[in-house]
Amino acid sequence: MKKSILLMFLACFILGGPSASARNLWAYLTYATFNSPEGPYVETYLSIAGNSVKWVKQENGKYKATVNVLMTFKDNNNIKAYKKYELNSKDVADTAHMNFQFLDLQRFQLANGTYNFEIQLSDKNKTAQAMPYMQKITVDFPADKPSMSSVELIKSYTRTDKSTVLSKSGYDLVPGIYNFYNEEDAKLGFYTELYGLDKALPEGQMFLLSYYIECFENNLKLNEFAKAKKESPKAVNVLLAEVNIKDLATGNYNLVIEARNAGNEVLLSKRVFFQRTNPRATYSITQIASTDIQGTFAEKITNADSLREFISCAYPVSTGYEKDFIQYQLKKSDLPTLQKYFFSFWQQRNATEPEKAWLGYKNQVNTAQANFATKIKKGYQTDRGRVFLQYGPPNAREGHYAEPNTYPYEIWQYYTLNNSQRNKRFVFYSPDMVTADFILLHSDAIGEQYDPKWKVDLRNKMNSPVDIGESQVVSVWGDYSEDAWDLPTTNVGK
Repeated sequence: MKKSILLMFLACFILGGPSASARNLWAYLTYATFNSPEGPYVETYLSIAGNSVKWVKQENGKYKATVNVLMTFKDNNNIKAYKKYELNSKDVADTAHMNFQFLDLQRFQLANGTYNFEIQLSDKNKTAQAMPYMQKITVDFPADKPSMSSVELIKSYTRTDKSTVLSKSGYDLVPGIYNFYNEEDAKLGFYTELYGLDKALPEGQMFLLSYYIECFENNLKLNEFAKAKKESPKAVNVLLAEVNIKDLATGNYNLVIEARNAGNEVLLSKRVFFQRTNPRATYSITQIASTDIQGTFAEKITNADSLREFISCAYPVSTGYEKDFIQYQLKKSDLPTLQKYFFSFWQQRNATEPEKAWLGYKNQVNTAQANFATKIKKGYQTDRGRVFLQYGPPNAREGHYAEPNTYPYEIWQYYTLNNSQRNKRFVFYSPDMVTADFILLHSDAIGEQYDPKWKVDLRNKMNSPVDIGESQVVSVWGDYSEDAWDLPTTNVGK
């Protein structure tokens, strides 16, 4: 998801919840990269929580908050671009209700390359020290082949004849800072640009521009949330569109944009991760009512309890709708419904050999049971089992079970995750010595539990209580968590 795809991350300057100390500053940052006749540029989108800053009364009787911002782009140790400024809120009359954000958009003209980006934020009206966050940002728009900008999530857009910092291609685009959509969000809007397709395709040949939603866990395309159109290649093709997500179930998803030539070869593609919560969208039995299971492997399974177990163990690789079925309809469904659901589930994964898909997964479930089951949970119900089934075995795994100052823990490393994420890690720990259940404490993978204080939590065996804003721990003898995070060593294929 890095490179030129819109990256969403929880900035390290988020230190606590609404009840946290007044010194804490809440902020959320995203960025996107684009090309232009003047050269490539990076856009940053910064959101500040109104209830995390200090409001000062002005001469007009209203209140204003100010955040000091410093953004720097470095190539090695050379500063290539920077901005230092005060981000001011609008004047507000009442400080009793501050559950809103004020937003900021900046543009930086930068040549192709990889930069060390650093942002520092501090509340001008507080004495707290500025806190930095660093991130590598890559700008990559080669001149000799087609390329694609980031996918900017859009909250709203309007046509405009005037050019402002929000303007692109004749529209003012209000960025969507967050990649989370609740049940009130009926549409997912986005904007992207495709460059150089006029040089990559024969004259007069159209290309197919499509966008759709897929399940994050297994890249299963959801055809009911898909659209496509043919376009003539240009120096810059613009896509500003919306997807109706009113009926999209709770879950983790990717928004996928693709450009394909007449031979159905992918010319350009991008994926953007987002999350959805929507309790109103539930699994409908009518979706499988017409499924024909006669003569299939599912028809041969005539024990309803066995079928329920087979369906339950597929929870780690299920879509949002399918998880809804397992949670709320599995127990009350009759045998024919279970058979149809089970067959339909695996047919979607492998249309020609659904039984082969099931048997391959069943072997993985057995492996998870043998390696990760506890006294109170089956293997697929544990966090390690879930990660194993969802992503496969890790490329490296390191366990520390008897350090004097930490709970027992394991760190798993995946060199490639879902064919898109690189070098991702998972930290599991066991605070309960009785059940020996290893809980997912932290991961830097998209869509997973993220906790910048994971080292503190790991050390809670020795240090308790701790400041919820603390994210650094003092190294002590016998603690190898830092080394294990940097370099897990034990290969796993067991």
